[in-house]
Amino acid sequence: MTRRFVAAMAVTALLGGCASLSTGQDGAEVAAEPMPGQLEPIHAAALVNNVAVFWVSSNGCTSKDDLTPIVQTHGDASVITLRRIAEDRCKTPLDDGFEVMWSYRELGLEPGASVTVNNPYQLPQT
Repeated sequence: MTRRFVAAMAVTALLGGCASLSTGQDGAEVAAEPMPGQLEPIHAAALVNNVAVFWVSSNGCTSKDDLTPIVQTHGDASVITLRRIAEDRCKTPLDDGFEVMWSYRELGLEPGASVTVNNPYQLPQT
């Protein structure tokens, strides 16, 4: 649990709310394209050594295939939005959640890219 707390605190600045608008080439705000699935609240995220790591809630059956990272690039910066595309209907919640990771290469990002996370932060239920 301590590792998760430290990771969460280290990346608090990287976490943001859900954005529904983006900026077009002329600087005007435009509606963002619809994304698949549901926005996934995360317990923590870390962007270390060209790997994006997320901790999400799980009822016991969550797998990497149930989640999809959407990467949007804006100039020199990229934003990852983690989406759940398959519901976890199991009934054995994992106290520490589920850890899932993608390399920057899997995400189509260059090593050392500037990346932020666009998911709401959710504390584990106690």
